[in-house]
Amino acid sequence: QVQLVESGGGLVQAGGSLRLSCAASGRTFSSYAMGWFRQAPGKEREFVAATSRSGSRTVFADSVKGRFTISRDNAKNSVYLQMNSLKPEDTAVYYCAAHLVFSAIVVPTTKAQYDNWGQGTQVTVSS
Repeated sequence: QVQLVESGGGLVQAGGSLRLSCAASGRTFSSYAMGWFRQAPGKEREFVAATSRSGSRTVFADSVKGRFTISRDNAKNSVYLQMNSLKPEDTAVYYCAAHLVFSAIVVPTTKAQYDNWGQGTQVTVSS
């Protein structure tokens, strides 16, 4: 198990940027693939981005490609989501998630694949 704590959310105008951080506890962070999901009011939680154990492989939802980047620093037990060119439709609670993997190339992209979740951080984009 790994404990996850997100930070960096807030209110930003459309076109602006935010950087979310997720700090993980434990000594085996580099064994986990990491993902970001989001949930808007009245909607299902949806996949945003994910990265492999080393960070060498990344996957993005079509809705954020070219605007968001995901990165990780295994020495700091942290994963980040850089969000640029934000739109009002990006407004949601953003969740960090972790999944223990044995393969260096696996990048899980579905909610069911992740078994460790943070408490979420609110991102609000005003028009």
